[in-house]
Amino acid sequence: MTRDLFWRNFDFLLLGAVVLASSFGTVMIRSAVAGNEVLQPLIPRQIYFALLGVVLIFVVASIDYRYWLALYRPIYFGILIFLVTLTGFGQSAFGAQRWFQVGVLSLQPTEFAKIVAIIVLARYFEHAQVQRRDWKWALGGFLWAFGIIGLILLQPNLSNVVVLTVIFFAMLWIQGLEIRQVVILVLAVIGLAMLAFPFLEQYQQDRILTFIFPDPNATYGATYNVQQALIAIGSGGFFGQGYGHGTQTQLRFLKVRHTDFIFSAVSEEFGMIGGVIIILTLAFIVWRCIRAAQKSRDVSGSMIAYGVAILIFFQGAVNIGVNLNVVPVSGLPLPFISYGGSGLTALMLGIGLVESVVMRHKQMEF
Repeated sequence: MTRDLFWRNFDFLLLGAVVLASSFGTVMIRSAVAGNEVLQPLIPRQIYFALLGVVLIFVVASIDYRYWLALYRPIYFGILIFLVTLTGFGQSAFGAQRWFQVGVLSLQPTEFAKIVAIIVLARYFEHAQVQRRDWKWALGGFLWAFGIIGLILLQPNLSNVVVLTVIFFAMLWIQGLEIRQVVILVLAVIGLAMLAFPFLEQYQQDRILTFIFPDPNATYGATYNVQQALIAIGSGGFFGQGYGHGTQTQLRFLKVRHTDFIFSAVSEEFGMIGGVIIILTLAFIVWRCIRAAQKSRDVSGSMIAYGVAILIFFQGAVNIGVNLNVVPVSGLPLPFISYGGSGLTALMLGIGLVESVVMRHKQMEF
């Protein structure tokens, strides 16, 4: 198949949806940080990362995704080294060591670790596709995933541990995990979560407890942030208060409004219509990734596309759920919308891999 035919299969609808989401996210970040001189530099940074991400999509798409699978060992151990180094020397936020400071930029290896985990697990399921779907098969995949999950847990970064765990179990399910095994694993996870609760960081315990037993009079912390988010969403109504005119956002009652609670800022300024458009855009991106998985020529390509789809869906659903107060505060950003250079770049890398799968879904002709 010639290079022109490869590019003919490029999913421009997926690219368009990603560009639309990241562009709108940048516009909303500009509104969310308006009047805050300390946060003003975030706007051009997000633009630079968005442009870099689009270039990255084309670069990664032009490379056969199977090359990355062939390099799974150095990629895997490379990210483990970054995570080990982060645990010892990284910058801290919210009780966890999350990033390296490189000049004015902050690098979060955990965001890239999600993509590495997807690549490594895709390679494992390709290699183990003829094995029986028994506990030994599941354990083999878990050992690869646990290397990354365990180091992220040590930061401690519980929210991304949950993301990676969900990706792993969803990929197991897609590959044929039995219902009986699913029930056993779910019960085991619930039991481990209950046993682990006393060992969580204090801020993590507080987030869970304030979700279960909210204090309506709280003027700080997770309860206050969620209350302001709900007020912002409610005040937006159907059509919103207008761009740059959201009172909760512009008067800074809504905290971390450019990251965790940007969905509330959107809903306040663009109303329910704006919130629904974001949900539909992310749903469209997830659907195109699932379509790529279904069209893939092999198991590894299919699992890469499914993995990226699961990542975007789960992270988006949790972020919106936090804003609507249906799940505890997690700190997960809204894909393509929230501020975050590492997170946006990692997602663009994932989309590039999906495009690579789509472009090579047919057998090569000589």
